[in-house]
Amino acid sequence: MNTQEIQISDYNYELPDERIAKFPKEQRDHSKLLLYRQGEVGEDMFYNLPKYLPKGTLMVMNNTRVIQARLHFRKTNEKGENTGALIEIFLLEPAEPADYEQMFQTTKQCAWLCLVGNLKKWKEGPLTRELRIRNEELRIKATRRGEHGTSQWIDFEWDNASISFAEILDAMGELPIPPYLNRDTQESDLTTYQTVYSKIKGSVAAPTAGLHFTDAVLSELDAHGIEREELTLHVGAGTFRPVKSSTIGEHEMHTEYIAVRRHTIERLIAHDGCAIAVGTTSVRTLESLYYMGLKVLRNPDIKEEDLHVSQWEPYDATLNEKLEMINEKCSAQRSLQALLDWMIRHDLTVLHSSTQIIIAPGYEYHIVKMLITNFHQPQSTLLLLVSAFVKGDWHKIYDYALSHDFRFLSYGDSSLLIP
Repeated sequence: MNTQEIQISDYNYELPDERIAKFPKEQRDHSKLLLYRQGEVGEDMFYNLPKYLPKGTLMVMNNTRVIQARLHFRKTNEKGENTGALIEIFLLEPAEPADYEQMFQTTKQCAWLCLVGNLKKWKEGPLTRELRIRNEELRIKATRRGEHGTSQWIDFEWDNASISFAEILDAMGELPIPPYLNRDTQESDLTTYQTVYSKIKGSVAAPTAGLHFTDAVLSELDAHGIEREELTLHVGAGTFRPVKSSTIGEHEMHTEYIAVRRHTIERLIAHDGCAIAVGTTSVRTLESLYYMGLKVLRNPDIKEEDLHVSQWEPYDATLNEKLEMINEKCSAQRSLQALLDWMIRHDLTVLHSSTQIIIAPGYEYHIVKMLITNFHQPQSTLLLLVSAFVKGDWHKIYDYALSHDFRFLSYGDSSLLIP
């Protein structure tokens, strides 16, 4: 199969608006759980998930935390009053400093790559806003530096050095719930649109497969002998970008930033390079690790920034040939071991890199053996990922979900997929 020739129209289905969950269940773990096991479909409740997982397996979850990435300013009038056009600045990724952790700790100034709503009304000059944080006054200014690809480079400055940018976001930012919910963000979303294990700030969308987990379910997983590891992939706004081209080969996948601890790679190796992935973001990170390991095997002196996995790299038939393993493909365990050894040589406890990987039919999974995921939009790259995982059997899964009153998308129900 030539993956790049896939017609996105072949991955369409009718999704009535009433099947899109506008709000989550009152109790997270009381969502429905579709069970797909070797072609057989059934259902249960999410709180019973642990009993379907083999003892001793390794579950990997994305611990990213959604930031309040929507910032609203008003243009000033001739008198200097903020009564003009409303401008929305949507933070996409940090520019200066580029590191997420440093960004949220920075004071006085920083820069982000952003989308700007109502851009035509912001032709020149800075935008300003007065804030009160910790009983201290501050004035924040946003200035356009210019275009940067498809986004805008925005410089932020504020006049109180005791206030961090993280505090500014908490004070003036709005949580960016998915556009297909067609409603305003509510106070409840600040809690319900975060996983209970979220830790590392940076996403503009939640890794929604994890929204069903509760402390009780996590305790049950532990009691069932399921081991757990966390990694970080900061979900970008590109996750909502529809595929507008007729074939997948014409679609440009967005880049997302990942952080994986050395300990997590050690645990993956101890489990023969096999894992249960919670969500498509965990899938993309885990599968990217395999190709990063191949890069290390080909070039032991590779730099960390060169470990980035490009969109079509996994489909390059020459990768294994370059390693002189034409008759025996590189195992996940061997690739991960190479990556671990490289980290040890470079004295790295955390791997920081990025991935643009697109997973679609024709892709061969290397690390992920089971997948917990929600139900995705028609004609989306996430639906392609699921189809690749269940070897094209996605229609059976989605037909069952539609005919058995499952709720769809971010706040919808869940599924456990075991091909």
